[in-house]
Amino acid sequence: MSVVICMDTTIDLSNHFLIAMPSDENDLFFSNSVVFLCEHNEDGALGVVINKPMPVGLDVIFYADGKEVPDRYKNHAILVGGPVQPNHGFIVHTPVGNWQNSLVVSDDIAMTTSHDILENLTSEHSEVKYLQLTIGYAQWSKGQLEKELAENKWLTAPASQDILFEIQPEKRYHAALAKLGIKPENLINKGAYA
Repeated sequence: MSVVICMDTTIDLSNHFLIAMPSDENDLFFSNSVVFLCEHNEDGALGVVINKPMPVGLDVIFYADGKEVPDRYKNHAILVGGPVQPNHGFIVHTPVGNWQNSLVVSDDIAMTTSHDILENLTSEHSEVKYLQLTIGYAQWSKGQLEKELAENKWLTAPASQDILFEIQPEKRYHAALAKLGIKPENLINKGAYA
């Protein structure tokens, strides 16, 4: 008797974490990555890597705009969000708010690319409670993410705001795995036994 597992291609993993499995492919960018999926539908998926900090912080964004850095954003890392559009910024934030160009991910999280949100961040009465700024994003074409999931390249877990906004980026991989009850040392490099 054989068992056939059919992958439901209609599943929506928006507002989920993709957690990279160990791989023998030497993919330096996605190795040990946690991706926050902002959109996933029949046309593909897009998200931002949330655990790869750059050596510069948000202060450079405020200084470039001629503004002082609000205390709550001092020492706040900018992340390398993905290989697509590596010269553009993407802000994942809560609450959703009302901005010129946002992709609403959930009832309380959005990804915004318009400059009006930056203006609001310097206000004492800023509408943004938490944010994560990334440079670039990750994208999958139609069916590509489903194929990678079927090949066990990623684990998935519902996203949580504490991991997304409050835990230091360097600790997010372990924290996301812990949501699934997994320790990194228990993951097997699938290429090690090929």
